[in-house]
Amino acid sequence: MASSKITEEELVTRIRSELTDSLGYMGDTISKQREQAMEYYYGLPFGNEVDGRSQFVDSTVQDTIEWIKPSLMRVFASGDEMVRFNPHGPEDVQMAEQASDYVNYVFTKDNPGWEILYSWFTDALLSKNGIVKVWWDEYEEEEREEYRNLDEVGLMALISNDSVEVIEHTESVKEGEASHDIVIKRKSYSGKVRIENVPPSEFLISREAKSIPEARFVCHRVRKTLSELREMYPDEELVPEELGSGDDELAYSMEHLERYAFDKSAQYWEGWGGDDPEESLRTYYLHEAFLKTDFDNDGIAELRKVCLVGSKVLANEEIDKIPFVSITPIKIPHKFFGLSVADLVMDLQLMKSTLMRNLMDNMYNQNFGRYAVLEGQANLDDLLTQRPGGVVRVKAPNAVTPLATPPLEPYTFQMLEYIDGVRESRAGVSRMSQGMNENALTSHTTATAVNAVMSAAQSRVELIARNFAETGVKDLMITIYELLYKNQDKQRVVMLRNEWIPVRPDVWRDKYDCTVSVALGSGNKEQQMMHLSQMLQFAGEAMKGGLPIVSIKNMYNLGSSLVKAMGFQNV
Repeated sequence: MASSKITEEELVTRIRSELTDSLGYMGDTISKQREQAMEYYYGLPFGNEVDGRSQFVDSTVQDTIEWIKPSLMRVFASGDEMVRFNPHGPEDVQMAEQASDYVNYVFTKDNPGWEILYSWFTDALLSKNGIVKVWWDEYEEEEREEYRNLDEVGLMALISNDSVEVIEHTESVKEGEASHDIVIKRKSYSGKVRIENVPPSEFLISREAKSIPEARFVCHRVRKTLSELREMYPDEELVPEELGSGDDELAYSMEHLERYAFDKSAQYWEGWGGDDPEESLRTYYLHEAFLKTDFDNDGIAELRKVCLVGSKVLANEEIDKIPFVSITPIKIPHKFFGLSVADLVMDLQLMKSTLMRNLMDNMYNQNFGRYAVLEGQANLDDLLTQRPGGVVRVKAPNAVTPLATPPLEPYTFQMLEYIDGVRESRAGVSRMSQGMNENALTSHTTATAVNAVMSAAQSRVELIARNFAETGVKDLMITIYELLYKNQDKQRVVMLRNEWIPVRPDVWRDKYDCTVSVALGSGNKEQQMMHLSQMLQFAGEAMKGGLPIVSIKNMYNLGSSLVKAMGFQNV
């Protein structure tokens, strides 16, 4: 077996080949479907509009997605505990509790947890898959310190530290003894878990991939200014002429630009690239590629991270995990890309828009009808100028005759109702779940019937929530745990459960001593409070009767659960 490694040119050629064959590249079917979904979400024209006719566009896609999001955000972000690590044995209880609290703290306090979830869920509901990137970010901190009247011993002890840089130094001698005034800059290196949402248009994956960990090739393709690249890779000599022009700007930008199509705010995109007059602001595509390759030619492929701009490799290192987590609302077995909610209802939006346009045209004709005119016997300018009290000059009686407009038939409105019913069955968003229905409180509708209807309508939304929990949020929290366990080797004091707790993730037991559970509550808050109140009442009666089935701790747990269900997190 040959022992020579793969050359840099061969590696770049391999990445180029993977890029052109990946999903989401060069405006392929996936990219075009996501572009169309964004158009429908904004309610943009379909392109088949006719001048002088109704151009109404329905908002089924937007309405459906926006009504699903509150339910999802309520499930995941309404409480103070998104994830819970369960101990396998009694020796793991304290560690599991601290891990649960600290991982939740890192997600919600060190990172904008609410914004991450909101964007993550929106991308998934609209663009098939939502992607987040999570990694350990190391950074350098500098602090300025001043010291006065130091002796020689104190001075040497201070500046002997490699992290100290002397900025100013003044020496004075009094009574034969030297005194030092000094200003230093102390450098320290630290790190934290960083999480960010990745736009679907920036994420590429190999076509045969079933999941991100199993993928042969994954790439995050993002535009960076030359200044940003120089800050990210200070050891590299970055010359604009060697970086190229940024590759496939036109093909890539179509899906990206559709995000700004509603308010035309993407006009600034024109002029990006190598034509910027200021060199540091020129933009280039940074391809952060994660691929499995036998780089050292030992017969076994390893996972490597390769960063390149154009054909210039800026980083090449072996890693142990791809830093992306994906969710999809409707998972298709054995495929990476699933179906979005927009995919389910886009055709319904087109049908409703077409029917509504016909209805609007009919109503226009009812108010401003069409006329039969004897040629040369009426003044057409008078006829075309429609205003109250207007006069139409004619040369003969009956020169102008109104044409009959067909009346609005009830079948059209029944069809609209049918389409709404199809939307409800497909997406699980009913009029009951959107708000108070006019028939919900009638005398013949019981509370049980209302709850049954709402529960049936919400079952598909709950399935989406469970899918997000088990395939996305769970993986994200495990990844945060692993990053803390492997990288945070310094003690950190944080506020957990209203107490200042010192945390050292590197001394936790291995992660396999815990399981992760993202719990979905049963019923809404009102139902939970009602059930908890009934249990408290039963427990109180049991304690009064002397039954040994309820303890004081049981009562406290029931009471704390009721307080949390009421919305008070600090029990």
